[in-house]
Amino acid sequence: MTAPRSRRRSAAYAALALGLAGSLALTGCNSHSSKKSKKTSSSSSKSKKRKIIGGGAAAAGAGAGAASRRVTGCWPSTYRVTFSQQTGPKSHVTVKFKNTTSNTCRLYNGPQLRFNNAKAPLPLRTGDPGVLGGPTVDVPAKGYAYAVIPTNTPASKGTEQKSVTIDFMGSSADSTTRGPVTLNFAEKRLHISVGQSKVTNWSRSVHGAEVMAGVGD
Repeated sequence: MTAPRSRRRSAAYAALALGLAGSLALTGCNSHSSKKSKKTSSSSSKSKKRKIIGGGAAAAGAGAGAASRRVTGCWPSTYRVTFSQQTGPKSHVTVKFKNTTSNTCRLYNGPQLRFNNAKAPLPLRTGDPGVLGGPTVDVPAKGYAYAVIPTNTPASKGTEQKSVTIDFMGSSADSTTRGPVTLNFAEKRLHISVGQSKVTNWSRSVHGAEVMAGVGD
């Protein structure tokens, strides 16, 4: 074999070897890229799952928070409900309720008051006891609500009462909330005179209750 032919054959082998090396390198690169793509896709899928799960937990937490903030009905107690008598031309009895709990509670319509063990409660000045869709007052923690009984006529003032039985109306017709309780005026050294009168609905302020009773300015 002549020298020129030997050199050409060597060059051909070298070119073939270079081509094979390039092909193998390209194959390895493609394989690495494919694996990387699969890892990226898998990571993205896991991330989406985590977001969905996290979103569900957040929604459940929000629902639980809303449930814990649900307002429940207020209930009477002799240390929560007090009575006081105002005299003069605009004489009236003020009924004051204090929410002694750490949560807001709800009052419906007005208080149901039976003086001296009367069979029927004192009528409301507006509406009837237990009427659905009546006025409500939300009393914040440590807050107050008021109702007023006007006693500015001889008939409405009547005579001095010995006791009163207290019920709070519930959210449905003719329902009450954890009552009744009885307050003995003699034990509390209170002089409360009520006759043929009516009681207002609950109000957030004593002035508002007095206006509803027709004895406010």
